[in-house]
Amino acid sequence: MPFTLLIDEPHPFLQEALPAMGLKVHACYTASRQEILAMLPKFVGVVVRSRLSIDREFLDSAPALRFIAREGVGVEHIDTEYAAQKGVAVLTSPEGSCHTVAEHTLGLLLCLMNHLARADQQVRQGQWLREPNRGYEIRGKTVGILGYGNMGRAFAQRLQGFDCRVIAYDKYKTHYADAYAEAVDLPGLQRESDILSIHIPYMPSNHHFIGEDFLEAFAKPIFLVNTARGLVLDTAALVRHLQSGQVRGAALDVLEYEETSFDFLDFPSLPAPFQYLRQADNVVLSPHIAGWSFESKLAHAQVLAEKIRQWIEEGGLR
Repeated sequence: MPFTLLIDEPHPFLQEALPAMGLKVHACYTASRQEILAMLPKFVGVVVRSRLSIDREFLDSAPALRFIAREGVGVEHIDTEYAAQKGVAVLTSPEGSCHTVAEHTLGLLLCLMNHLARADQQVRQGQWLREPNRGYEIRGKTVGILGYGNMGRAFAQRLQGFDCRVIAYDKYKTHYADAYAEAVDLPGLQRESDILSIHIPYMPSNHHFIGEDFLEAFAKPIFLVNTARGLVLDTAALVRHLQSGQVRGAALDVLEYEETSFDFLDFPSLPAPFQYLRQADNVVLSPHIAGWSFESKLAHAQVLAEKIRQWIEEGGLR
């Protein structure tokens, strides 16, 4: 029976589904990278989140490897080109967290536009400030969605009851307009948006895609929400536009300063732009948890199990 290595602990659903497909499971959640590299030769599959980089060294240490199952969305820690050269399939499960991300994005936006985080802290400190916390409605605004994949579309769907206009730009897609959003070009997104929600993946070509020139091009002051990846947004540029008023406020679930695993942030060592965000009362922060729900944990496992099953049925283990 072929062996599959679980590097990060998935939902029990996946642990139970793999043996039913003829794959013997070996869990190794705390082993070091070197320990894992030493045991790789016997495995045909690995299940990971983001604890380790799946680079050339890793792939060269796994001559029998046929598939990588990534529980989640981003693959910036996986050398997908080298994996393809070696005939290793990379399976991901973005569908598993699209609903959770959409709800979290909406929650961040409501929190930002209605000053909820700030008002909560003020009340706890004995301050009852009504006029300084007068908020903005989503109704009547134009919400611009940058990236219209699983996450962007799910967010657009959640906006249907808010009586707002929803537009989307996706440089990787064509004919993607639907019942939830109008398709526009990038200048149209920048000209029309009152709110910008970021849903693009990270790849080298998207590094700091939302930067100085990008933000300067917006015709109106905007509220900005990022639940995608930290490195697509230039934090220093964001701070400059928060200070100028071009960005009315920002809600960030992700930061460019996160480690590859997304599990740690060394707060004291982070540069001035982050320290500004920590102090700004028109900024809302959460610790990369937009896709982190009990429901999404199960959904990722279900999606991966189905993709692995289909891959096997299509001859992936031959």
